[in-house]
Amino acid sequence: MRIARLGFTLLAASALLACTSLPAQQPASQLRLAVDSDHDGLGDVLEQALLMQFAPRFMIGERDCSGLPAEFTPGLSTPHVASEDGTIYGQVSPVKSSSGRTLTAEIHYYHLWRTDCGAHGHALDAEHVAVLVRASGPDLSTAKWKAVYWYAAAHENTVCDVSQIARASTLHAENRGAEIWISPGKHASYLNEALCQKGCGADRCENMVPLPQARIINLGEPGAPMNGSVFIASTAWPLESKMTSTNFPAAPIARLEQLPEADIEWFHSGRHPAQGVIAVSGSTEQALAASAQNTDAALSVAGDSSGDALSTAGDSTGNALQKSYHRTRHALGTSARHVGRALHVAPKKQDTPPQ
Repeated sequence: MRIARLGFTLLAASALLACTSLPAQQPASQLRLAVDSDHDGLGDVLEQALLMQFAPRFMIGERDCSGLPAEFTPGLSTPHVASEDGTIYGQVSPVKSSSGRTLTAEIHYYHLWRTDCGAHGHALDAEHVAVLVRASGPDLSTAKWKAVYWYAAAHENTVCDVSQIARASTLHAENRGAEIWISPGKHASYLNEALCQKGCGADRCENMVPLPQARIINLGEPGAPMNGSVFIASTAWPLESKMTSTNFPAAPIARLEQLPEADIEWFHSGRHPAQGVIAVSGSTEQALAASAQNTDAALSVAGDSSGDALSTAGDSTGNALQKSYHRTRHALGTSARHVGRALHVAPKKQDTPPQ
């Protein structure tokens, strides 16, 4: 009898893992199985249920030069595109709680592309977003899961890094996935459509359409891949390093919590000075005026309740978003009339300092 029951349980679990959506009558909190293929302390069924519950709604370029996110051939140590069908990969990792009473998990969603075909393009493009979720209690058989923070990687770990972090409530994504905007070609991730134009000048979320998602495949953990995802460890892309890093360290969360509820915060506390130059290089004088606010060291971006509009949050963050165009010209060390030339050559000596 015990063997028969176990067989039925495993069969039910297999059926669940084959689904592409979480049935409404089976919340993630009620799904748990002893099988833990990646040895992280969370059962496979629970991980898949969480992946489905918080799956983002991706918006991508209608004519992205790399097509759709790709599925990679399982069992191969080198990434090989099997199909460009919109497959998303996931990772669910438990996070130690200071109290030890409430289980918290960090979920990563990877959109993996055949190529980055933007400026300075390259083969294979591993991009992701993340969400921190928390169980309502220690008993996983009755606990409900709720998102606390969302993170979007945009030009991660480069001089152009404009990754963002936000409260789940700001994005109306506490019980479901957030809407994520993917810049065509470069595939940087944004928590708000308008933020897509706050990068290094190349990102533009135009002619966007919903991603026709095929399925979500659990990658497992580095050293314990699931579903044949041994390509995790390949040096052809930085996927493994993204899987071993948290996107919710204490510092950016602390900064975010000091901001108004509507704010979306840059993941890094300041922007590299060079980024402001990159953002305006090749721009007209009029475009420079519009992007002058992007050169400040501390930036916070606020959205309204719908997440569709942006406003500055200078008062709450002490940033300089209220500075005028003329002060920005002064900071750049040149006049607006010669901005284009000054981005490439040193300014001439002036008799009178700029006012």
